Amino acid sequence: MAKVLVFHHGQGLTPGVRAFAGELRRAGHVVHVPDLFEGRVFDSLDEGIGYAGETGFTAITARGTSAAEVLPAGLVYVGFSLGVLPAQKLAQTRPGARGAVLIEACVPVSEFGDAWPGDVPVQVHGMDADPFFAGEGDVDAARALVGTARDGRLFLYPGDRHLFCDSGLPSYDEDAAQRVTGRVLAFLDRVG
Repeated sequence: MAKVLVFHHGQGLTPGVRAFAGELRRAGHVVHVPDLFEGRVFDSLDEGIGYAGETGFTAITARGTSAAEVLPAGLVYVGFSLGVLPAQKLAQTRPGARGAVLIEACVPVSEFGDAWPGDVPVQVHGMDADPFFAGEGDVDAARALVGTARDGRLFLYPGDRHLFCDSGLPSYDEDAAQRVTGRVLAFLDRVG
């Protein structure tokens, strides 16, 4: 059993993110899902990213860090898109991280320190033609990260959708999302 902290994407804490957390709970894991947007859920990614930009990406990341501070060490950090910022930061900087799963985003390791911690396993998932993940350099950051991690894997799925794991959004890709969920569950069983 793993203890998991899941951070939502730029549309907020949607029913699809809650459903993903529910899948992890049904598999026996303890899952925490903080709301980084303080109750706001947006109909479009542009609106959500606009809110995050007005609030400040640093402030959003700090909300994630604060959510972790009230929990014990030994967590696996999972982030979807925008939620990768706090997940990756905590996995890199908070002692005791058991692992990280970065879905649809990845930032250069230098954003949060000098190197990825050698004892923290990591998975990165994204679509190979996603204009955000593949088109904005996240896939390159992911390749660099898993290349330096002792236990790192990058999983690329065919397609051009962003937020493909959120079952409540039009961008949902059931086949790819099921593969992500299966790989995440196997990862949690291994590192938990």
